[in-house]
Amino acid sequence: MKRCLLILFFLIIAAPVFPQGNNLSVANSSENTNINIAIFPVPVRDNNFNINSDKEIIHVKITNIIGQDIFTSRFSEQKSIKIFLNNAKRGIYIITISFSDNTKIVRKIMVEE
Repeated sequence: MKRCLLILFFLIIAAPVFPQGNNLSVANSSENTNINIAIFPVPVRDNNFNINSDKEIIHVKITNIIGQDIFTSRFSEQKSIKIFLNNAKRGIYIITISFSDNTKIVRKIMVEE
């Protein structure tokens, strides 16, 4: 019984401390890229928000937490864009932003109704 409790304790408490593999790199180049980006308002209200960046944005894709695309759009190298979501429900969404230099960043946004 003590051995089972010890193993259970290890699995619940100690296991998450170890680093996990499969790290995701979003930059395509070997250099360290710093992208200044602002997504606001946080949380998103009234199903619209703004994205400002110091690089030219060419594509934005938003997916819900289970991987369904709810928004995708291409842009003509704009540094500031406004996104309108149709019928987005309250929750967490993943936004992937592609830039003209072929780099991408991934962020989470929270949408409130």
